[in-house]
Amino acid sequence: MIRVIDFKDGDKLTSQLLVVSALKGVTNNGLTYLTLELRDATGSINAKKWEVTPSDEEIFVAGNVIEANFEVIFYKTSLQLKIYSAKLVPDEEVDVVAFTKQPPVPFETLKEKLHKHIDDIEEGDVKKVLLHILSKFKEKFLFNPGAASIHHEYRHGLLHHTVSMCDHASYFASYYPNVDKSLLLSGTILHDIGKTIELEGKVVFKYSLEGKLLGHISIINTEIAKAKEELNINSEQITLLQHMILSHHGQLEYGSPVLPLIKEALLLYLIDNIDSKMVIVEKALEVTEVGQFSNKVFALDNRSFYKHK
Repeated sequence: MIRVIDFKDGDKLTSQLLVVSALKGVTNNGLTYLTLELRDATGSINAKKWEVTPSDEEIFVAGNVIEANFEVIFYKTSLQLKIYSAKLVPDEEVDVVAFTKQPPVPFETLKEKLHKHIDDIEEGDVKKVLLHILSKFKEKFLFNPGAASIHHEYRHGLLHHTVSMCDHASYFASYYPNVDKSLLLSGTILHDIGKTIELEGKVVFKYSLEGKLLGHISIINTEIAKAKEELNINSEQITLLQHMILSHHGQLEYGSPVLPLIKEALLLYLIDNIDSKMVIVEKALEVTEVGQFSNKVFALDNRSFYKHK
Protein backbone atom coordinates (compact mmCIF):
# COMPACT_ATOMS: atom_id res chain seq x y z
CA MET A 1 0.00 0.00 0.00
CA ILE A 2 1.46 3.36 -1.07
CA ARG A 3 1.48 5.81 1.82
CA VAL A 4 0.18 9.38 1.82
CA ILE A 5 3.66 10.71 2.61
CA ASP A 6 4.91 9.22 -0.67
CA PHE A 7 2.22 10.69 -2.96
CA LYS A 8 3.59 12.85 -5.78
CA ASP A 9 1.94 15.21 -8.24
CA GLY A 10 0.73 13.28 -11.29
CA ASP A 11 0.62 9.86 -9.60
CA LYS A 12 -2.28 7.62 -10.64
CA LEU A 13 -2.73 5.09 -7.87
CA THR A 14 -4.95 2.55 -6.12
CA SER A 15 -4.55 2.52 -2.35
CA GLN A 16 -6.42 2.11 0.92
CA LEU A 17 -7.30 5.28 2.83
CA LEU A 18 -9.31 6.13 5.91
CA VAL A 19 -12.19 8.58 5.52
CA VAL A 20 -11.82 11.25 8.21
CA SER A 21 -14.57 13.57 6.98
CA ALA A 22 -16.92 13.94 4.01
CA LEU A 23 -18.77 17.16 3.18
CA LYS A 24 -21.41 17.11 0.46
CA GLY A 25 -21.80 19.99 -2.00
CA VAL A 26 -23.68 20.77 -5.21
CA THR A 27 -22.17 22.22 -8.40
CA ASN A 28 -23.77 25.04 -10.45
CA ASN A 29 -25.07 22.28 -12.73
CA GLY A 30 -26.85 20.58 -9.86
CA LEU A 31 -24.41 17.65 -9.57
CA THR A 32 -23.42 16.34 -6.14
CA TYR A 33 -19.74 16.22 -5.12
CA LEU A 34 -17.84 15.36 -1.95
CA THR A 35 -15.01 17.26 -0.25
CA LEU A 36 -13.04 14.68 1.69
CA GLU A 37 -10.24 14.40 4.22
CA LEU A 38 -8.47 11.06 3.88
CA ARG A 39 -5.53 9.66 5.80
CA ASP A 40 -3.25 6.81 6.73
CA ALA A 41 -0.67 6.56 9.49
CA THR A 42 1.75 8.86 7.64
CA GLY A 43 -0.52 11.85 7.10
CA SER A 44 -3.75 13.39 5.82
CA ILE A 45 -4.73 14.71 2.41
CA ASN A 46 -7.74 16.50 0.96
CA ALA A 47 -9.69 14.94 -1.90
CA LYS A 48 -12.63 15.53 -4.21
CA LYS A 49 -15.13 13.01 -5.60
CA TRP A 50 -17.19 14.44 -8.42
CA GLU A 51 -20.54 13.19 -9.78
CA VAL A 52 -21.36 11.36 -6.59
CA THR A 53 -23.83 8.46 -6.70
CA PRO A 54 -26.02 7.17 -3.83
CA SER A 55 -23.62 4.22 -3.40
CA ASP A 56 -20.70 6.68 -3.11
CA GLU A 57 -22.48 8.40 -0.22
CA GLU A 58 -22.67 5.05 1.59
CA ILE A 59 -18.96 4.38 1.02
CA PHE A 60 -17.48 7.81 1.80
CA VAL A 61 -18.47 7.93 5.48
CA ALA A 62 -16.17 9.05 8.30
CA GLY A 63 -14.58 6.00 9.90
CA ASN A 64 -14.72 3.82 6.77
CA VAL A 65 -11.58 2.46 5.13
CA ILE A 66 -11.83 2.57 1.34
CA GLU A 67 -9.79 1.22 -1.55
CA ALA A 68 -9.73 4.12 -4.00
CA ASN A 69 -8.57 4.75 -7.54
CA PHE A 70 -7.32 8.32 -7.80
CA GLU A 71 -4.96 10.85 -9.29
CA VAL A 72 -2.68 13.08 -7.22
CA ILE A 73 -2.79 16.72 -8.32
CA PHE A 74 -1.14 19.89 -7.07
CA TYR A 75 -3.92 22.37 -6.34
CA LYS A 76 -3.17 25.93 -5.18
CA THR A 77 -0.54 25.26 -2.48
CA SER A 78 -0.77 21.54 -1.71
CA LEU A 79 -1.42 18.06 -3.06
CA GLN A 80 -4.99 16.88 -3.43
CA LEU A 81 -6.64 13.70 -4.71
CA LYS A 82 -9.14 13.42 -7.53
CA ILE A 83 -11.09 10.25 -6.75
CA TYR A 84 -12.33 8.24 -9.72
CA SER A 85 -13.86 5.26 -7.91
CA ALA A 86 -13.75 3.48 -4.55
CA LYS A 87 -15.00 0.45 -2.69
CA LEU A 88 -15.44 -0.26 0.99
CA VAL A 89 -12.81 -2.39 2.74
CA PRO A 90 -14.52 -4.87 5.13
CA ASP A 91 -13.76 -4.27 8.83
CA GLU A 92 -12.15 -7.69 9.24
CA GLU A 93 -9.61 -6.83 6.53
CA VAL A 94 -8.58 -3.47 7.98
CA ASP A 95 -5.10 -3.14 9.52
CA VAL A 96 -5.82 -0.50 12.17
CA VAL A 97 -2.11 0.30 12.66
CA ALA A 98 -1.82 1.36 9.01
CA PHE A 99 -4.31 4.18 9.57
CA THR A 100 -3.42 5.27 13.09
CA LYS A 101 -1.03 8.22 13.20
CA GLN A 102 1.54 8.06 15.99
CA PRO A 103 2.76 11.00 18.09
CA PRO A 104 6.14 12.56 17.23
CA VAL A 105 7.44 11.46 20.64
CA PRO A 106 7.62 7.71 21.50
CA PHE A 107 4.82 6.48 23.74
CA GLU A 108 7.18 5.11 26.42
CA THR A 109 8.95 8.48 26.61
CA LEU A 110 5.61 10.25 27.08
CA LYS A 111 4.63 7.87 29.88
CA GLU A 112 7.96 8.39 31.66
CA LYS A 113 7.63 12.16 31.44
CA LEU A 114 4.05 12.04 32.74
CA HIS A 115 5.13 10.05 35.81
CA LYS A 116 7.97 12.49 36.43
CA HIS A 117 5.56 15.44 36.37
CA ILE A 118 3.21 13.60 38.75
CA ASP A 119 6.15 12.94 41.11
CA ASP A 120 6.87 16.70 41.09
CA ILE A 121 3.43 17.39 42.59
CA GLU A 122 3.55 17.80 46.36
CA GLU A 123 1.50 15.42 48.49
CA GLY A 124 -1.84 16.91 49.51
CA ASP A 125 -5.51 17.20 48.59
CA VAL A 126 -4.87 18.16 44.96
CA LYS A 127 -2.60 15.16 44.35
CA LYS A 128 -5.09 12.82 46.04
CA VAL A 129 -7.86 13.98 43.71
CA LEU A 130 -5.54 13.81 40.68
CA LEU A 131 -4.47 10.21 41.37
CA HIS A 132 -8.05 9.18 42.15
CA ILE A 133 -9.28 10.45 38.77
CA LEU A 134 -6.30 9.10 36.84
CA SER A 135 -6.97 5.63 38.25
CA LYS A 136 -10.46 5.73 36.69
CA PHE A 137 -9.48 6.97 33.24
CA LYS A 138 -5.86 5.87 32.87
CA GLU A 139 -6.25 3.51 29.88
CA LYS A 140 -8.20 5.95 27.69
CA PHE A 141 -6.06 8.85 28.89
CA LEU A 142 -2.92 7.10 27.66
CA PHE A 143 -4.26 5.97 24.29
CA ASN A 144 -7.00 8.38 23.13
CA PRO A 145 -6.49 11.35 20.77
CA GLY A 146 -6.44 14.92 22.03
CA ALA A 147 -9.30 16.00 19.74
CA ALA A 148 -11.58 14.65 17.02
CA SER A 149 -9.84 16.47 14.18
CA ILE A 150 -8.32 19.89 14.92
CA HIS A 151 -5.15 19.10 16.93
CA HIS A 152 -3.44 16.06 18.47
CA GLU A 153 -6.00 13.91 16.62
CA TYR A 154 -3.89 10.75 16.78
CA ARG A 155 -3.20 7.76 19.01
CA HIS A 156 -1.73 8.92 22.36
CA GLY A 157 -2.59 12.49 21.28
CA LEU A 158 -4.20 13.39 24.61
CA LEU A 159 -1.12 12.15 26.46
CA HIS A 160 1.21 14.00 24.08
CA HIS A 161 -0.74 17.26 24.45
CA THR A 162 -0.82 16.90 28.25
CA VAL A 163 2.89 16.10 28.63
CA SER A 164 3.87 18.96 26.29
CA MET A 165 1.82 21.33 28.41
CA CYS A 166 3.33 19.95 31.62
CA ASP A 167 6.81 20.65 30.23
CA HIS A 168 5.78 24.28 29.69
CA ALA A 169 4.02 24.44 33.06
CA SER A 170 7.15 23.27 34.90
CA TYR A 171 9.24 25.92 33.16
CA PHE A 172 6.82 28.76 33.92
CA ALA A 173 6.43 27.63 37.54
CA SER A 174 10.20 27.88 37.99
CA TYR A 175 10.37 31.21 36.14
CA TYR A 176 7.56 32.76 38.22
CA PRO A 177 8.33 31.61 41.80
CA ASN A 178 4.96 32.66 43.25
CA VAL A 179 3.07 30.22 41.02
CA ASP A 180 1.82 27.08 42.81
CA LYS A 181 3.59 24.42 40.73
CA SER A 182 1.63 21.51 42.18
CA LEU A 183 -1.69 23.20 41.46
CA LEU A 184 -0.61 24.18 37.94
CA LEU A 185 0.63 20.68 37.07
CA SER A 186 -2.49 19.04 38.50
CA GLY A 187 -4.77 21.33 36.51
CA THR A 188 -2.69 20.73 33.39
CA ILE A 189 -2.92 16.94 33.69
CA LEU A 190 -6.66 17.00 34.37
CA HIS A 191 -7.78 19.81 32.06
CA ASP A 192 -8.68 17.64 29.06
CA ILE A 193 -9.21 14.24 30.69
CA GLY A 194 -12.96 14.71 30.18
CA LYS A 195 -12.25 14.02 26.50
CA THR A 196 -11.97 10.33 27.41
CA ILE A 197 -15.77 10.51 27.72
CA GLU A 198 -16.41 13.34 25.26
CA LEU A 199 -14.91 11.35 22.35
CA GLU A 200 -15.48 7.72 21.35
CA GLY A 201 -14.17 5.42 18.62
CA LYS A 202 -11.33 3.10 17.62
CA VAL A 203 -9.68 4.73 14.60
CA VAL A 204 -11.77 7.82 13.82
CA PHE A 205 -13.11 9.42 16.99
CA LYS A 206 -16.48 11.17 17.13
CA TYR A 207 -18.32 13.09 19.81
CA SER A 208 -20.29 10.85 22.16
CA LEU A 209 -23.77 11.75 23.41
CA GLU A 210 -22.21 13.05 26.65
CA GLY A 211 -19.66 14.97 24.61
CA LYS A 212 -22.33 16.70 22.57
CA LEU A 213 -24.64 17.44 25.50
CA LEU A 214 -22.16 18.12 28.30
CA GLY A 215 -18.66 18.80 26.91
CA HIS A 216 -15.32 17.83 28.42
CA ILE A 217 -15.10 20.85 30.72
CA SER A 218 -18.27 20.05 32.66
CA ILE A 219 -17.50 16.32 32.56
CA ILE A 220 -14.17 16.63 34.37
CA ASN A 221 -15.51 19.29 36.76
CA THR A 222 -18.17 16.76 37.79
CA GLU A 223 -15.50 14.08 38.23
CA ILE A 224 -13.52 16.37 40.54
CA ALA A 225 -16.66 16.99 42.58
CA LYS A 226 -17.22 13.20 42.81
CA ALA A 227 -13.62 12.62 43.86
CA LYS A 228 -13.86 15.31 46.52
CA GLU A 229 -16.90 13.59 48.00
CA GLU A 230 -15.51 10.05 47.70
CA LEU A 231 -12.24 11.09 49.36
CA ASN A 232 -14.02 13.26 51.95
CA ILE A 233 -11.98 16.31 51.00
CA ASN A 234 -13.22 19.86 51.31
CA SER A 235 -10.47 22.43 50.81
CA GLU A 236 -9.84 25.66 48.95
CA GLN A 237 -7.21 23.92 46.80
CA ILE A 238 -9.85 21.72 45.19
CA THR A 239 -12.03 24.76 44.50
CA LEU A 240 -9.02 26.38 42.81
CA LEU A 241 -8.46 23.21 40.79
CA GLN A 242 -12.09 23.25 39.63
CA HIS A 243 -11.76 26.91 38.71
CA MET A 244 -8.77 26.08 36.51
CA ILE A 245 -10.75 23.39 34.69
CA LEU A 246 -13.78 25.63 34.18
CA SER A 247 -11.72 28.57 32.89
CA HIS A 248 -9.07 26.83 30.76
CA HIS A 249 -10.60 27.88 27.43
CA GLY A 250 -9.93 31.42 28.54
CA GLN A 251 -13.02 33.11 27.12
CA LEU A 252 -16.75 32.73 27.65
CA GLU A 253 -17.42 32.47 23.91
CA TYR A 254 -14.98 29.54 23.68
CA GLY A 255 -16.90 27.43 26.18
CA SER A 256 -15.48 28.42 29.56
CA PRO A 257 -18.26 29.31 32.01
CA VAL A 258 -15.84 31.53 33.96
CA LEU A 259 -12.73 33.54 33.09
CA PRO A 260 -9.30 32.75 34.64
CA LEU A 261 -9.11 34.59 37.97
CA ILE A 262 -5.96 33.08 39.51
CA LYS A 263 -2.42 33.02 38.12
CA GLU A 264 -2.37 29.26 37.65
CA ALA A 265 -5.64 29.35 35.68
CA LEU A 266 -4.32 32.10 33.42
CA LEU A 267 -1.12 30.14 32.79
CA LEU A 268 -3.09 26.97 32.04
CA TYR A 269 -5.18 28.79 29.43
CA LEU A 270 -2.11 30.37 27.79
CA ILE A 271 -0.12 27.11 27.73
CA ASP A 272 -3.08 25.19 26.29
CA ASN A 273 -3.54 27.86 23.64
CA ILE A 274 0.16 27.80 22.66
CA ASP A 275 0.42 24.03 22.39
CA SER A 276 -2.81 23.50 20.44
CA LYS A 277 -2.18 26.40 18.04
CA MET A 278 1.39 25.36 17.26
CA VAL A 279 0.27 21.81 16.46
CA ILE A 280 -2.49 23.18 14.21
CA VAL A 281 0.07 25.25 12.27
CA GLU A 282 2.46 22.28 11.97
CA LYS A 283 -0.39 20.16 10.61
CA ALA A 284 -1.19 22.77 7.94
CA LEU A 285 2.47 23.11 6.91
CA GLU A 286 3.01 19.33 6.67
CA VAL A 287 1.14 19.27 3.35
CA THR A 288 2.51 22.60 2.08
CA GLU A 289 5.48 22.91 -0.28
CA VAL A 290 8.49 25.01 0.81
CA GLY A 291 8.11 28.55 -0.47
CA GLN A 292 4.29 28.33 -0.51
CA PHE A 293 1.48 29.41 1.80
CA SER A 294 -0.72 26.78 3.43
CA ASN A 295 -4.44 26.42 2.90
CA LYS A 296 -6.48 28.73 5.12
CA VAL A 297 -6.55 27.52 8.72
CA PHE A 298 -10.06 27.88 10.11
CA ALA A 299 -8.96 27.62 13.76
CA LEU A 300 -6.56 30.54 13.25
CA ASP A 301 -8.88 33.15 11.74
CA ASN A 302 -8.63 31.60 8.27
CA ARG A 303 -5.00 32.70 7.93
CA SER A 304 -2.57 31.00 5.54
CA PHE A 305 0.93 30.31 6.88
CA TYR A 306 4.15 30.54 4.87
CA LYS A 307 6.47 27.52 4.85
CA HIS A 308 10.06 28.76 4.77
CA LYS A 309 13.25 26.75 4.44
